Amino acid sequence: MTDQRAVLPPRLAASWQRSEQYGVSPDAVRPAFSGTVDHDSLFYECGQQVLQGLHATLANEPVSLMLTDSAGLVLSRLCDDSTITRSLDRVHLAPGFSYAERDAGTNGLGLALADRAPSLVSAEEHYCTGLWGYTCAAAPVVEIGTNRLIGSVNLTTWSKSSQELLLALAQAAAGNTAALMLARSHGHLTPAQPRGEVFRVYSDRLPEVTASLSPGWAEALTEAREAMEHGRVVCVTGEPGAGKAALASTARQAVRPRERILNARPPAPQDAPSWLALWTPEVGKDDTCVIVSGADALPAFAAEELAPLLAAARGGIVLTAGDPGTVPDALRPLIDTVVEVPALRYRPDDVLPLAEHFARETRGRPVTFTPAAARALTAYPWPGNVRQLRQVVREAVTRADLVDTRHLPPEVFTSPGRKLTRMEAVERDELVRCLTKPGTTAAQAASMLGMSRATVYRKIAQYGIKVPRR
Repeated sequence: MTDQRAVLPPRLAASWQRSEQYGVSPDAVRPAFSGTVDHDSLFYECGQQVLQGLHATLANEPVSLMLTDSAGLVLSRLCDDSTITRSLDRVHLAPGFSYAERDAGTNGLGLALADRAPSLVSAEEHYCTGLWGYTCAAAPVVEIGTNRLIGSVNLTTWSKSSQELLLALAQAAAGNTAALMLARSHGHLTPAQPRGEVFRVYSDRLPEVTASLSPGWAEALTEAREAMEHGRVVCVTGEPGAGKAALASTARQAVRPRERILNARPPAPQDAPSWLALWTPEVGKDDTCVIVSGADALPAFAAEELAPLLAAARGGIVLTAGDPGTVPDALRPLIDTVVEVPALRYRPDDVLPLAEHFARETRGRPVTFTPAAARALTAYPWPGNVRQLRQVVREAVTRADLVDTRHLPPEVFTSPGRKLTRMEAVERDELVRCLTKPGTTAAQAASMLGMSRATVYRKIAQYGIKVPRR
């Protein structure tokens, strides 16, 4: 393995090293399977249209055209060649499977997403030997104007086929998809909706910030850990995005540090049979803990199949749910202890430590927040909890190493309330943009926007805008 990596170009060698660190098998392709594929997003709609046009021009070529989301999940696949289609099925390069580096090792689309750059991986450059028969050319799709990674376009064919043309086609398709999205959204892109999935994690814990988090988090963590130490089945509850799986995995890691953690998120009802078949063989293994996330969203028949397996595992399982009372009847008797994770709005002291952690995680180095930005983050009630904070911070730190109020989205400065119309959102965003410029007063903002000062004050009150003083 080391000798092979020594002859690879630097980007590929780095990808191989990451693949080793992720624990990917070099001998067999075992990508994670997602229970749900989002076919309703603007990205899918535009990407499919672009790929269908390209597919029509390549109808007689043994090329498979694929669209993936930003996490590497294959959303669609177009190919008329039955031989390559069957071959790709055998390595699970198909809709519903994740081909991110951490799931499938070095491959074209995984590398394109990891490096946010066009990537070509052919034959023995793949980390897994099962992919050595293919050439994969992929290009990331990046949102115009925000530089947000949306997904990728991937073209896969046999390893001896033309490589340069394949990569050029992938880049053109990615660019055309981004342009079509911008045109159809009129500059307003709808974020992708949550989807069910199954994936393996060592944990979703935050070890370096746990010690500095609030008493509310620490109390819940202690309660969960003590219950696990006594072999009890814990159900972690709380609002969406509050950090239920993170708390569960952190507590479990404290009890059994060397244990592997499998986090199973709920599938769409029609995908439950394949979802169960994928990961339930792991239940009950001595070195594995299963976190059944969103247990309250499981179809009843899936819960009934799960119940005897989880009952046999006992100490090796954790459930999460919004409300323990909505957990399916078949699973409810398994629960010994209920631990509630407080919503982030009740833990304001956690906001800045978490923001600094997410910033460092994104940039690979510490990032500083100005006092005004820190106050804005702490004062906001975070209706989307930790999940929303993570997204806001990740977008902010792509713009600067020193995060100020002007790098934060307008939502952070406004009170959550009714959904704004597109025109209202544009108006609010422009107000916030002007007011967050260093040294700008309401009177100066009025001049910039061509409004009277009274109108600006009225709009500030209407949208609940609060910009901290510096």
